[in-house]
Amino acid sequence: MEYVAAYHTDVGISKKTNQDSLAIKVVETKKGKIAFAIVCDGMGGLSKGELASKEVIMAFSDWFDNTLVDTVNKKGFSEDELVSQWNNIIQIQNKRLGEYGEKNNIMLGTTVSAILLYNDDYYIVHVGDSRVYCIADRVLQLTKDQTFIAREIAAGRMTEEQAKTDPRRSVLLQCVGASQVVEPEFVKGKVVKDAIYMLCSDGFRHQITEQEMMEKIGPAAVKTEQDIEFGCRYLTQTVKNRKETDNITVAVIKTV
Repeated sequence: MEYVAAYHTDVGISKKTNQDSLAIKVVETKKGKIAFAIVCDGMGGLSKGELASKEVIMAFSDWFDNTLVDTVNKKGFSEDELVSQWNNIIQIQNKRLGEYGEKNNIMLGTTVSAILLYNDDYYIVHVGDSRVYCIADRVLQLTKDQTFIAREIAAGRMTEEQAKTDPRRSVLLQCVGASQVVEPEFVKGKVVKDAIYMLCSDGFRHQITEQEMMEKIGPAAVKTEQDIEFGCRYLTQTVKNRKETDNITVAVIKTV
């Protein structure tokens, strides 16, 4: 399978630093092409959020470059091994960031949403409220928000309309670096051809609709890397025009 990928990240209209971090990698192996993308949103109100997100991105990038590709080339792919390695990265980073915070008397943390596409399957690891979507004939959210309001909505104690204005909408149930215990969500599914796999921080999605996502970065709207980048920039500017105050990040992989 072939992949076309692009991204855009923006500090937004009110913050001085961009605490979002991301990476996208597409490589050729002896067993075919592999695509990987990850978005981390450093906790906005927590000190050193940009440090937390970048540290996690670097850890996953190092794993991809120095472990995954080599393993696939030498002995093939193992789903169990992948889940174990991803969980290990997150637990190590949670411990390291937690210890750094204690030593320096600060709090820092980050969300993590990553996807690996290999052959006919995708694999996702997820902590927090960044999201992974599949956009094909419709917009499908592949991850579940690990937030207070998402839990309340699921339990029937809050409506979607109430959640939009609830002051607790940014409260996370867990994140890497600021939680004593982190239990990542792992998701596996079948890759859809001619589809968009989109990762984004929460700042990207608050002020736009799924229909707008479909129109600007859906499969029919984008063919090339330049098309994808234009769509990402267009939607980011739309979000800024609608007064979103958070950092804004979106990463896209199209399957061909």
